[in-house]
Amino acid sequence: MATRKTLEPEEQAALIATLKARFEKHKKRHQGIAWSAVQARLEARPDKLWLLHEMERTGGEPDVVGYDEATGEYIFYDCAAESPAGRRSLCYDRAALDARKEAKPANSALDMAAELGIEMLTEAQYRALQDLGKFDTKTSSWVATPSAIRERGGALFCDRRYDHIFTYHNGATSYYAARGFRGSLTV
Repeated sequence: MATRKTLEPEEQAALIATLKARFEKHKKRHQGIAWSAVQARLEARPDKLWLLHEMERTGGEPDVVGYDEATGEYIFYDCAAESPAGRRSLCYDRAALDARKEAKPANSALDMAAELGIEMLTEAQYRALQDLGKFDTKTSSWVATPSAIRERGGALFCDRRYDHIFTYHNGATSYYAARGFRGSLTV
């Protein structure tokens, strides 16, 4: 990841234009939310713009999926049709990466999420995302795994097949070219 944590003014404008175009194209994802309010919030939080830039840079195509009335924050999820291309071929976490003796992937999903400054979707969030469209019809995405499963060496991932959302398990050390992870960010 780049060491810079702020965007130049022209980069901010370009990112906001990209987010606005996506927002307007996919109105079903954020019914009842006005873009002007989202944009005002984004412009007031340049630190969050950097994180959205990182989500975009790695193929996540972040979009607004909700609003938290208690905090006044907008909720963004990765809304790329398939698991973000720049976040695939990753085992689940650092312990899994360290446990691999050979053919190690470049990183782990949880480490990369932390580097990007985002949270990995939970299974419930993943299922809520699927209510907004059809995602991961050819790929799959790691989801936050309960400690009771992880302590036994496993991790969870989800996808959409046969017009149903499936949750599976795999060894946390596994990684596949078609499996990545999706993240969330509140702004």
